Amino acid sequence: MLKRPLLLFSILGIALFSNAQTTKLYRYKDLVFSSISIDKNLGYAPAGSEIDEKSHLFDLYRPKDDSSTSRPLIIWMHGGGFIFGSKEAKGIRIWCKSFAQRGFVCAAINYRLAKRNPIFHLGELDKNCYYAVQDAKMAVEYFRQHHTEYHIDPDKIILAGNSAGGLIALQAAYSTDPELAKIAGLKGIDTKRQGVLKVTGVINFWGGILDLHWLKNAKVPIVSVLGSKDKVVSPTHKNSALYGGVAINKEANALGIPNALKVF
Repeated sequence: MLKRPLLLFSILGIALFSNAQTTKLYRYKDLVFSSISIDKNLGYAPAGSEIDEKSHLFDLYRPKDDSSTSRPLIIWMHGGGFIFGSKEAKGIRIWCKSFAQRGFVCAAINYRLAKRNPIFHLGELDKNCYYAVQDAKMAVEYFRQHHTEYHIDPDKIILAGNSAGGLIALQAAYSTDPELAKIAGLKGIDTKRQGVLKVTGVINFWGGILDLHWLKNAKVPIVSVLGSKDKVVSPTHKNSALYGGVAINKEANALGIPNALKVF
């Protein structure tokens, strides 16, 4: 009596197992690697530079047993209003691990933080953003110089971050040093970079851009994710000095910039 049900169960089990074995996984999309390696507290500042060492540390996340020698790099930057936070932030660690399992190399970086509260001083936020953007650009230059050591493609570097980290990513990809220094009210700054930083893409988690016109400076693809009721960074420009993801999406579409928007 039990032979037929057992036979059907066995056939179903074999079919499911066979299907699982033949399902193709796609690098950079699926979780291809089961484990990753993490190298902590490395430094990206140039040797001999007179800057706070702790502010320029990074943790490197890489897929284990990966034979590729030319992988895309995602540089992740934490939030915290430019006054707190670090590369140890829970969200940053989750995203770095997840994308490393997909085949990316991920660098979670620290950057210079402010001593005053910029949330209540817009001018301070702009200034603090300027210095943080310089750190992000410094990190990009570091990884381009060390791309062979870390087995990354120097032409495929993505900037990513949440909140303040998203601001840094957007400003670094779309503003020039003189433009950002001007809006921050900084004078006498040695603005060496007259053009925009060349990166492959921006991942903007509930961040914004200080000047929407800067989107004309480049055509770097943007992915924005945000909450429709965000009261810290407005999705649009309403009651805010920042242009949020919805405003960025609308302008990017008008300019022909490849972009995607996810609103929760």
